[in-house]
Order: sequence, then structure tokens, then C-alpha cells
Amino acid sequence: MALRVGVTGPTGEIGKAAIAALEEHAGVEAIVGMARRPFDPAAHQWTKTTYRQGDILDRDAVDALVADVDVVVHLAFIIMGTRAESARVNLAGTRNVFEATVAAARPRRLVYTSSVAAYGYHTDNPVPITEDVAPRGSAEHYYSEQKAACEAALTEITSGSDLEVFVLRPCIVAGPHAPALADAMPWNKLPGPVRRISQALPVLRPFPDPGTPLQLVHHDDVAAAIALAVTTRTAPPGAYNIAGDGVVSMSQVGEAFGALPIKVPRAAAVVTSEVLSALPFVPSALEWLHAGRTSVVMDTEKAKSELGWHPRYTSAETLAALASALR
Repeated sequence: MALRVGVTGPTGEIGKAAIAALEEHAGVEAIVGMARRPFDPAAHQWTKTTYRQGDILDRDAVDALVADVDVVVHLAFIIMGTRAESARVNLAGTRNVFEATVAAARPRRLVYTSSVAAYGYHTDNPVPITEDVAPRGSAEHYYSEQKAACEAALTEITSGSDLEVFVLRPCIVAGPHAPALADAMPWNKLPGPVRRISQALPVLRPFPDPGTPLQLVHHDDVAAAIALAVTTRTAPPGAYNIAGDGVVSMSQVGEAFGALPIKVPRAAAVVTSEVLSALPFVPSALEWLHAGRTSVVMDTEKAKSELGWHPRYTSAETLAALASALR
């Protein structure tokens, strides 16, 4: 049976790629993309997609979206925001989507895109991390804490329902159309004139490398995983780690963005994280420094063997694609 799919956050970095992947799937009949701001599906050559104005904080809008679809894909999420703003949207809005989907008669499946950050940056996490590890989050990092809280809410809200729940946990998403990793670099926060000077002089853009390996995943590979979770008839519901094969170093990331990598002891990253945790107020952007304190490399065998997902791009190829697009 052809599916009707409702998508929150269709215009985000993952959203656009996900809609494109769903558009190409023969098993998808129609897609309803709900966003706060208007978008024109025809401008993206989307023929199955219709735009619906709505905000995930508006329960009536969410109820209307899920009422006439078979599968709900929840992507709307603030990544680089303030702790307060992101909590309002990410926690309250996500709860709206989960509760509305459970309450609606038609949807039979919910696909939620979580994150590797949900596991938290804990030194006792195994390497690599499998889906059997509980998502504990890290209280000192708002994004990690909120992703774990959303997964806890999902378990609570869907418990006892017949809904098939798929949770995808991608690592850092990058690629030509997902520049958030590059945008988050500290020199991009400098005033315009200073930023332009630093672009010509890598020495003004030092980039510490404590030796923590990173996984990256291409936005098109995340989209492929979403399309599989929406349409599969054989894969069991549950959590799936999503990451490109291989890892990259922070030095490779810095070099890709024209910075000057500087090797630092991993202990320095841990101490910096602990100092930040002890401060009474830390700007939300600095909380991302906690991510460098320990490895969060994931095992993706479950996604490959059970979901049938295989990334087209390695972590290194994903970084190269992003760097090439920036140039």
C-alpha cells in the first residue's frame, strides 16, 4: 500500500535531503511537510510534497498533520540555539508530536531522528557504542541532555501503544547542504572585519586536537536511513546508529576548514570540560566543547544488517564534500 508521510522540519539540513529521498521512493504516495515558514515544493522539483504551515509548539497544527498520514517523521529540532530557546522547542514541541501521533487513529509508524549526543559524553561509554547502551545524555551539554530527554519522553508516551517506533541516532551530519559543522567553528563567530582577516591567516584560527576521533555522516545517507525506516516491511522497530564508515581526526577537520590544528593532551579537554561545568553561567555555544572530552564512536552494524542501510560516503569523504562546497 502506498504511504502518506507527514514530516516536521522539512526545510532543515536533514529535512530537504529526507524529502528528496522519500520523493524518489515508489512506496511513498504523498508527503506533507509542515514548517513555520512557507516553502515551494516545485522549487525543489518535488511532485509528491505539499506544504502545510504549522509549528510543532501548536498542538492543533500537529494534530492536523498526523491525522491523515500513515507515517510521521519528526525532524524539527533546534541545534545551535540558546539553552532556553532550544528547550522550549525541542522538549515541548517534540512531546506534542509524540503525543499527537499516539492519539491519532491513522498513523502506524513514527520515525524520530535523535542523535549520537543522546548517549552522552561519558568516560564509561563503550567504544564503539552499540544501541544497547542507554541514552543518558550529559547535563552540561544542552543538546545532549535534550536529545536524551526526548528519547525518554518517546518511550514513556508510546509505551503500550501499537505504534511502530524507529529511532535513528546519526553522528555529526555534514555535506554540501549541511554546513552546520563549519558554521560552528569559533572564528565564524568573530566580527566581520576580524573574520575576514582570519580567513587569510590560518595561524589566527588555531584548532585544538585532543585526539578524540569523530564520525561524520553525509546528509544523503541520513536521508536514505529515514526513507528505509519509513518504508521497510522487514526491519524491526527500535534504535539504529547512523554514521559513515571510518573516523576523522579533529586535525583533519581543522585543516579542511583552513585552520591550524594544534595537538593538545586529551586531559586538557577533560579539564576544560570540568571547568566549564563548574561555572554558574556558560554561553550555550561553549557547551559544545564538552563533546571533545571523550569518544562517542558508534557501531553501525545493526543499521546495516537489520535496516539494510549502507552509507555511500565515509566520514572522510563527507568532510571532503563539505570542504569542497565551502571553497
